[in-house]
Formats: sequence, C-alpha cells, structure tokens
Amino acid sequence: MPNPPVEPSQPSQPTQPTDAPPPWAALARELDPLFDGIRELPVLPPPGHGPDAVRRALAGFDFAAPIPLDRLIADLAALLREHTVQVTHPRYFGLFNPSVRRAGIAGDALAAGFNLQLAAWSHAPAAAELERLTLRALARPLGFEPDRMLAHFASGGAEANLAAVLVALSHAFPESGRLGVGGLGVRPAIYVGGESHHSFVKIARMAGLGTDALREAKVTGHWTLDVADLAARIQADRAAGWMPLVVVGTAGTTSAGVVDDLPALGEVARAHDAWFHVDAAWGGAAALSPRLRPALAGIERADSVTWDAHKWLSAPMGAGMFFCRHPAAVRRAFATTTAYMPAGADGADDPYQVTPQWSRRAIGLKVFCTLAELGLDGMRGLVEHQAAMGDRMKAMLRDAGWEVVNDTPFPLACVTHADARAGRLDLAALVARVTARRKVWVSRTVLGGRLPVVRACITSWRTTPADLEVLVAELEAARVECLAA
Repeated sequence: MPNPPVEPSQPSQPTQPTDAPPPWAALARELDPLFDGIRELPVLPPPGHGPDAVRRALAGFDFAAPIPLDRLIADLAALLREHTVQVTHPRYFGLFNPSVRRAGIAGDALAAGFNLQLAAWSHAPAAAELERLTLRALARPLGFEPDRMLAHFASGGAEANLAAVLVALSHAFPESGRLGVGGLGVRPAIYVGGESHHSFVKIARMAGLGTDALREAKVTGHWTLDVADLAARIQADRAAGWMPLVVVGTAGTTSAGVVDDLPALGEVARAHDAWFHVDAAWGGAAALSPRLRPALAGIERADSVTWDAHKWLSAPMGAGMFFCRHPAAVRRAFATTTAYMPAGADGADDPYQVTPQWSRRAIGLKVFCTLAELGLDGMRGLVEHQAAMGDRMKAMLRDAGWEVVNDTPFPLACVTHADARAGRLDLAALVARVTARRKVWVSRTVLGGRLPVVRACITSWRTTPADLEVLVAELEAARVECLAA
C-alpha cells in the first residue's frame, strides 16, 4: 500500500501576544541611535579587534536553536556597534563611505521586503520604472540627453567600469561577443593614469584583455593624468601593434580627489577613435552643484560615465550607476535570449538584457527615495555643505602648520608636514596613533608612488566645524607624541 499523502505543514503560530511590538520596532530602536546619537560612539572598534576577537564574539551563534527575531536584532546591533568602523560617523574622514539618509534605508528595506527581482521588467515594473526615472534625472546634470542614452544601476563603481569596457568592446568590434578577444586580430588597450582606480586591473583580467593591455600614463605634479605622456604612449603603442580601445579619465581620484583634464583627454580619445570613459564614482555628485559643476567640464563629451550614489549622494551601499551614449552597443554587449525568461514589454528594456547582471535586487529604490525625500535642490545642499566643510578643513589644517598638497575643489585633503619632509615624522605611525584613540578615522596613502600623505575626506553631511576641530587636534596631538617618542 502506498503511503497516504502528507498534509502540508502549517506555519508555526506566533509565540508572543498579538499586541506585542513587531520585530521592526526592535530594528528601529537599534537604528535610531545611529542617527540621533552617532557622535557618542567611538569611530573605530577597540584595540585587539582582530579576527580571533570577532570570532569569539560570534561563538554563541551555533544555529542549534532558533533565536527570537527581536533578540537577534539587538544582539547583532551590539556586535556591529562594537566591531565596525562607524563610517556614518561625522568624524569618519575616510574612503567615500557616507552617512546615509533614513529615506535610503526605507527604500532598501522595501526592496528587500518585496524581494524585487529586476531581471525582467515584467516582474517588477514599478521598481524598474522608478530606477529609470531616477537615472534620467541624474543624467541631465552630466550633460547626457535622457532619450538618447541607456543607464543602469550596478553593485558599485567597479561593475560600472567593467560595463564601460565591455560596451566599448562591443562598439569597436561588433563581433567581439561571438569571436572573443582572441579573434579580433588586434590587441585592444585601456589607457589609465597612475592615480586611476585599480578596479581596471581586475577589469582587464575579467574582460579577457589581460593586464598587459592596461597602459598607465604618468601623473602631473598636480596628481592628474599627464595628457602629453598619454598621447606619446598611444603613439608608441600603435607602432607596436596595440589598438587604443578606452581612454579613462577620473573625476575625483580615490587618493587625492583631483579631476583629470577631461576636455583634453576627450580630444586624445577622439583623435585615436577610442572610447572615452569618465570614472566619476565620487566626483559625479559635483554635477548637481552650480559651484562645483565647472570642475567636471568635459564629462558631457564622454561615451560613458560611472557614478556611485553610495558615495557623495549619501545612499546606502551599494549603488553604482552606469550612463552610456550608445544604446545599441550596450544591447549588443549584454543581450541574450532564452525561453525560460518572461517575454519583454514593448517600449522597455529587460534589465538582464542591458546590464552585466542577471538576477538583481532593486538597487535604485534607495537612491530614488533619497532623492525624492530631499529633491534635487536638497541633495545639492548636502553636496555643497560637504564641499564647504572641505574648504574649511583645508584652511584649518594649513593654519595648524600642515601642507595641503592636492588641488581639488572637492572635500578631500592630502597633507604632509615639515617634520615629515625632514624625516622626523613617520606619517604611518602618526595615523596609527590617531586611529588608536578612536575619535577620528583618517588614512595614509602615497601619491604618485612617491609622496606619503595623510588623507582626510569629508564623507558625512553631518560633519560640522566642531568635528573639524577634533580632527586637527587629534593630528596635532599625534604629531607631538610621535616627535617625542
């Protein structure tokens, strides 16, 4: 006799009274202090927070028994407060990780709750159109005509930069998707500067071009890409059998925040029939500001642009954006067909057909919510506030005897000191002392491969002059301690 059919199990009943607060109330209790009391937290974890310490803190999570969600939320929040660099802190002067807005968190939560799937337009038409609306609004300040371009959200700037190279290949070599780079009969090259983002190293590998195809031009004394050296390298490379595929300009380099000479780079790219891509992952937000927009002159001539909303637009991680003037090349790079996907909708691109990703959450919903809450004028105000704090930070550092060595209108200062130039002060040791006190976060970097500096960047719309006073005081205290050691 066959076994009788098994009745489907019923969902377990809640163990708490129906009038008890939902677990989302516990989530709000943990998140609200990050907005209202973030200054009370240390910026950095305590000393000794290495892998062993963190793993000991996680030892109680063995998955042997269920944990009530409200308690789990509280326990996780405690762990994250203790073992995280608080990048939303107004005294985190760091790596473009911003203070976020409540609206962005709400958008991310809605995307997760509805579990929006943006592979096919027909599965999430509202979310797909909200993303399109947001991208079109942000394309205009860049100088892109919304009806004559394609744009999409990405996991971050690295993916957007990858899309640029793949689309450039499909534009220059329409058969490259079928033949592969080995069948092109030429050696395509990507031209970057010494301060360009190192995502292009990975991209050269992933695109099948190889890192030999990454051709690096020198930087000027202002840490921008040397256009004359670029032109000479392209000429020499062409004679050696290389074909210039992409010229990359950067609007807001990671280390120094400087903007390459975009008009001149565009001219070089056009002269050699190369794709002109601008990596404006951080600096793209300057397009919203009448005061800062001149720094981006020439970006409107780019074939494609990368811009991260999870940087200066204060949206939660990660929200990269890719803008491209050549819709046909985008479709050629990513389009495919299969019977198991839903039929497309007339007048709309299925996201999986025009992006590197397939299954994808609604990345852009948090960006839409952030912009909708503030309006473009409100977002411009946040961008300009941070720029103003950057100007003030540079002035305060100079007044304290520090030398600002980068020239940028953006809120990033790279500084050294006469004591460091004289060999009396080790900047790495200074940064270690600063961060050990947990009041501010700064970093050390090396510009042009030769000049060590302390790097401080305004990343929070909450940063005030009082926070800048703490920064300068901490740098000075650490300098005195290092000289006395």
